[in-house]
Amino acid sequence: MERKELLYEGKAKKVYATDDSEILLVAYKDDATAFNGQKKGTIDGKGAINNRVTNYMMQLLEKEGVPTHFVEELSERETLVKKVSIVPLEVIIRNISAGSFAKRYGVDEGIVFDQPTIEFSYKNDDLGDPLINSYHALALKLATEEEIEIIKEIAFKVNDVMKAFFKNLKVDLVDFKLEFGRLSNGEIVLADEISPDTCRFWDSETHEKLDKDRFRRDLGNVEDAYAEMMKRILGE
Repeated sequence: MERKELLYEGKAKKVYATDDSEILLVAYKDDATAFNGQKKGTIDGKGAINNRVTNYMMQLLEKEGVPTHFVEELSERETLVKKVSIVPLEVIIRNISAGSFAKRYGVDEGIVFDQPTIEFSYKNDDLGDPLINSYHALALKLATEEEIEIIKEIAFKVNDVMKAFFKNLKVDLVDFKLEFGRLSNGEIVLADEISPDTCRFWDSETHEKLDKDRFRRDLGNVEDAYAEMMKRILGE
């Protein structure tokens, strides 16, 4: 599959056309951003780790019946994916209070919920990805009622699969962000990535943070945390 022109460059990835109009090539970068791009930096090796971890998780989820955009890993930083039009909703599943949830509602981090929560953000950097509900999403025509139900169903299924998987690795899946896309036939599939950039991972025993919060909060040892998560996930 030949890499062609650059179609899009985001905070963490570059997306290229290929000689197949339905397949894109994604190349992961080491660039790191936080707080909607206000904080910028580099995490050495992050691109390769996020690419390999994402592909592993996407294939794990596919085996459990979750439709994804994954096609093939080409190299440690490059992957082929199905072309989708991204639904402009960020979907956040939370199992434990942390981050913006704890700040927004004035609660401590670390409260384990009786059941997971779900929230939507309008995917719009200029507006700071504001929180919205399903009625807002319908009013703004971001997705149909049926699509929102499918997205919620898939998101909770992903949470069930991932919680069990990470528990075996002695990692608590605190919360995570998902993005979804529409294939050319309209089917909703899981897209984007699943990595220490998009998930909060805490060591089950020490509660050490093994994710992007180490970068956001200047905790140090960011590269080590990402490498540790790849080692646990891939068993390397």
